[in-house]
Amino acid sequence: MSRAGRKLAALADVEPVLRSCRVVAVLGCHADPSRPAHYVPAYLHRLGKTILPVNPRLLGCQLFGLDVSERLDQLDPLLGAVDVVDVFRRSADVAGHLDEILAMRPLPAVVWLQSGIANDGVCAQLRAAGIDTVEDRCMLADGNALQLSVPG
Repeated sequence: MSRAGRKLAALADVEPVLRSCRVVAVLGCHADPSRPAHYVPAYLHRLGKTILPVNPRLLGCQLFGLDVSERLDQLDPLLGAVDVVDVFRRSADVAGHLDEILAMRPLPAVVWLQSGIANDGVCAQLRAAGIDTVEDRCMLADGNALQLSVPG
């Protein structure tokens, strides 16, 4: 039986995730550089993370050097196992993505709901499947607080 996932709530809890993650799937990624769903993954990309953009409205486009995927469970496995799914969707819309997150193989280690996004029910189900969860935190703000630096 696999371990239950943990709720990562404090900066100290998310620090190891931010420092060690290499592949981040961004659900709801956006092409507009003024939108958080673009500039947060752009920051992560500058840190050397591989960004896998997911947004059915941008299918056929490229972001961060990779084709945009329609769904999380359709990501190309050759791009590597997803460490973190970074979610830019309204809280009420997160439940609509639960099945595709749970269909990912391998499962992601962490599902991170960005600032202003929380869904206790979905997060409880993710934790029951062994996935750590973060709610209502920003990967960019936390990265800056930890003084993560762009490789030189």
